[in-house]
Amino acid sequence: MNSTSASSTYAPVPGQHIAHCSPRTLFAASMAELMRREQRLALFGFTLFALLVPLALAWGLDERTLRGANVWLKPMKFALSLGLFALTTAWLLGHLSPAARRLRAVDVIVWVLIGSASFELAYITLQAGLGRGSHFNVGDTFHALMYSLMGMGALALTATQPALAWLLLRHADRRRAPAYRLAVVIGLVLTFVLGAGVGGLLSGVQPPEAAALPIVGWSMAGGDLRPAHFLGIHAQQALPLIGLAVSGWSAPAARRTVWSVTAAYLLLFAAALAWGLVGRL
Repeated sequence: MNSTSASSTYAPVPGQHIAHCSPRTLFAASMAELMRREQRLALFGFTLFALLVPLALAWGLDERTLRGANVWLKPMKFALSLGLFALTTAWLLGHLSPAARRLRAVDVIVWVLIGSASFELAYITLQAGLGRGSHFNVGDTFHALMYSLMGMGALALTATQPALAWLLLRHADRRRAPAYRLAVVIGLVLTFVLGAGVGGLLSGVQPPEAAALPIVGWSMAGGDLRPAHFLGIHAQQALPLIGLAVSGWSAPAARRTVWSVTAAYLLLFAAALAWGLVGRL
């Protein structure tokens, strides 16, 4: 099957046309499409992005630091990351068949994501306002309990992704190219397996401060698991984007590419994990 026949096999689906718009129109159309696909998660994601404005103001006005970084930097990074996580999930929920979007399992995914992400960001922001750490702060019973709850919240958050992958396997909109559907499922599963897996390791290992990269704060001297955690969590976006890029190719070539890129992504993750474990074993 050549690329022309592959493209003609799968009919256009809602939202596909926005890729041919101007940037401004594309932005507006994308927001409208997100609202159409899953309004609750879309509004939640937009709210987290809107919170970046007051958090940035606090960053500019408050000179307090913690472990060499402004106290408001962490809430900003988490608001951005959680907002992107919510919006990506909203977009991918739109790949379910119309009847499947009304399943109770979809409501569970949505509210578990909103609840766990809200708890994480609220506690991180509270601790920033107090000038105290949220992560690795276990010096007393209260903070040890909150840190444990944060870990459970993060696990619940990432667990929404394989749950969505299962729904997509059973109730996917078949108008989308098989290679794209495959990439979405792989990305969602890896988000949990890699993201939660290294998150568990990271929870007990305080990252080093030396040679930190600007903004992200990652150490370049080794022993920092945060780059591996980043790759794990953002498999949610990376793999589906690859699948989308090759969705117009012939089916065999597109599938081979998805599996090849997945293998390369896993090798990159393994390298980041090994780098993060330098001096830790």
